[in-house]
Order: sequence, then structure tokens, then C-alpha cells
Amino acid sequence: MEKSNKTVYRVASIGMFAALVFVASMISVPIPVAIGDVTRIHLGNIFCLLSGFVLGPIGGGLAAGIGSALYDVTNPAYIASAPFTFLFKFLLAAVCGWTAHAKGHRAENHGLNIAAATAGSLTYMVLYLGKSFIQGLLIGSELGAVLTSLFTKLVTSSINAAIAVVVSVPLCAVVRLALKKSRLLEKMG
Repeated sequence: MEKSNKTVYRVASIGMFAALVFVASMISVPIPVAIGDVTRIHLGNIFCLLSGFVLGPIGGGLAAGIGSALYDVTNPAYIASAPFTFLFKFLLAAVCGWTAHAKGHRAENHGLNIAAATAGSLTYMVLYLGKSFIQGLLIGSELGAVLTSLFTKLVTSSINAAIAVVVSVPLCAVVRLALKKSRLLEKMG
């Protein structure tokens, strides 16, 4: 296959997965937190992880970061967080992709995929909670309010992570099988 054709498939795949991340991020339940902030239980992280599995660390990271940041810029409650969201979701998918594709596995080892999804989710949680803690202190909130807010975000992030790991790993197997049978997986790079 020509390199230019492969590039077209790669860019189109990143765009498609970014769109899936964006739409899945809209399916959510908002939860208010102590210092006037909001957190959510949502389905976006499922497709962030799936992007890492299917597209690898860089392509998956771009799809997850772009789709999630686009969601943020379309929602006034999150627009200021879009650059952080891009970076944090990029790393969620990239860590998943790096782990799932380690030693040539190409996300075909179920046990490694569980570890990859877990590692990606934990990476995101640490970054998100760390940013929330620092942000809460910088805006001058009392430590107790910041910690209460952080606890609420920890619970919702843990739920998001559990849902994402449980759904993305079997979904990866199904999607990769379909892409292999259609010969699209090899065209995507």
C-alpha cells in the first residue's frame, strides 16, 4: 500500500475515533462538588481507551485528546480546562496504547489489555485529581472544601475508570476482529 494512502487511512481513523470520544463524552451524569465545580460520570473514557488499543499510543492519544478537548470547548463549564483535558486524555490513551502494544502484542493479549486499560485510567486519575487539588488551593478554597471536592471527584473518576476498563477491553477484541476481517486494521497503520 502506498504511504500516502496509509496516511489518509490513519488521519481518517484518528478523526473517526475523536468523533466517537466526543459523542460518548456527551453521554453523562453531572455531579456537583463542594467548591462550585462539577464532575461527571460519562462514557468518553471507554473510547479514549479503545483509541489507544486500536490506533496505538500516538494515534490513540491524538484521537482521545482531540475528542475530549472538543467536548470541553463546546461546554461553558469546561472550556477553560480544554488544554489540560487534551493533555490528560492524550496520556490516558497513550499509556494504554504503549502498554497494549508492548513487545509487538498490538493489543491482542487480553491480560495485557486489562493492564493497559487500568494503567491508562490510573494515569488520567492521578493527573485529573492532582490538577483539581492544585486548582482548588489556587482559587483560595479552604483545604476541607478542596478535600471534599477531591473525594467526590475520586469517586466519580473511579466509576468512570471501572466502566471504561470493563467495557473497552472486550470492545477492543470485537472492533479489532472486525477491522482485521475487513483488512482496515493493516491500512490504518
